[in-house]
Amino acid sequence: MIDWSRVRQLRDEVGADEFDEVVQIFLDEVQETIERVHRDANRAEFEQNMHFLKGSALSLGFNRFSSLCQDAERNAAAGKAAEVDLPAILKIFDESRAVFLTDKAANLT
Repeated sequence: MIDWSRVRQLRDEVGADEFDEVVQIFLDEVQETIERVHRDANRAEFEQNMHFLKGSALSLGFNRFSSLCQDAERNAAAGKAAEVDLPAILKIFDESRAVFLTDKAANLT
């Protein structure tokens, strides 16, 4: 679910002092994008939002969430945005976020 080697790599790239801020920015931006997705009832910008979520998730090691966003992005590009199971994707995000926040300290020592 979480690629801890990617998380460590990001921490090393931005520095330990800045890492928590980067994580908070990621979580805030993902939440804002999820809110945009909910407001986009006809899913007109669904593909772009899934693309953003995919990239953001991948950069912080949320592999499963990123993969689901990539699948959703592809479906949207093929005109099948309405068929995407958004609640399932968001459930994986919530689970990933919980695992990340719970296990972060243990996996970054």
